[in-house]
Amino acid sequence: DVQLQASGGGLVQAGGSLRLSCAASGFTFDDYAIGWFRQAPGKEREGVSCISSSDGSTYYADSVKGRFTISSDNAKNTVYLQMNILKPEDTAVYYCAADLFWELLGRTYGSTWSPVGVDYWGKGTLVTVSS
Repeated sequence: DVQLQASGGGLVQAGGSLRLSCAASGFTFDDYAIGWFRQAPGKEREGVSCISSSDGSTYYADSVKGRFTISSDNAKNTVYLQMNILKPEDTAVYYCAADLFWELLGRTYGSTWSPVGVDYWGKGTLVTVSS
């Protein structure tokens, strides 16, 4: 069975840090881009960041550039999202996901990390940033 197990969410004060982890299993990790989406109450799900499993290409939403860093440990089939200088507007449920399209084409053409057509989803982990 395909699993994307997310962990690391929690409550943190503004300016603080958290690290999310996504452990993948049940599919060929190296064939997919892995990354994170988030959804705040009353808002649409948005792409936060992703990383190519084959060449390490990355995507960051403008709202997190310079604050978040995504990395991958292919030996452990795990992707990490280091989130620094957290802001209250970062509060959301964060979902780990795997997408074949971005790995095959999106990274080459500079595509955004879109929730449309994502192949696999994990359960979310809640990040709450207090002001």
